[in-house]
Amino acid sequence: QGLINRANAIGYVYTVPVDIDYVSSTGDLSIVDKTFDFCLSSHCVDHQPDLIYHLNQVARILTATGRYLLIIPDKRYCSDHFIAESSIADFIGARGNKVHTAKSVIEHIALATHNDPVRHWTGDHGVPRFRHNLSSVSVAMSQYDTSAGAYIDVHAWQFTPQSFRSGIEVLSNLGLIGLEVEQVYATPHNTFEFCAILKRRLA
Repeated sequence: QGLINRANAIGYVYTVPVDIDYVSSTGDLSIVDKTFDFCLSSHCVDHQPDLIYHLNQVARILTATGRYLLIIPDKRYCSDHFIAESSIADFIGARGNKVHTAKSVIEHIALATHNDPVRHWTGDHGVPRFRHNLSSVSVAMSQYDTSAGAYIDVHAWQFTPQSFRSGIEVLSNLGLIGLEVEQVYATPHNTFEFCAILKRRLA
């Protein structure tokens, strides 16, 4: 019911299509006490305050031959266009984060641009929001300062297919996550998302 209320509050007419067994307001998978052959994530991984923790929680709930199937925004063709790609230093630096940083909130609110993939593919990226509305920076700062440590739903990570593959490979090779890359697909023309498959890392 909480999910329906939230959807209605932001203008979506929403009905629950399937039974929901677990609900976490922060996206923390530690409440899940079963294992699965597949875990599907659509535009979710980029919202995780602590990417390493999230990936290890997914690894924990997958069977030995399980797969993590992801649909991920490509920063080049969405509202994140002007925000830098996330790096291995960013991932490691975010360990222990339960909520998003002020940086992520400001980027999401003030540094974002339009979200029309067709325009991005033609080279029309617009401008970051703060360039024509400087008050968006103040709005972001105020939202963060008044959140009192509560979760604010913003993007924490900006990926392209190549940077996602590279980042996961480094985290896996360092032994920081229990997953490894099976496949990362190119972003289809005139869209703003790509798909990837991760699998349990061999011991």
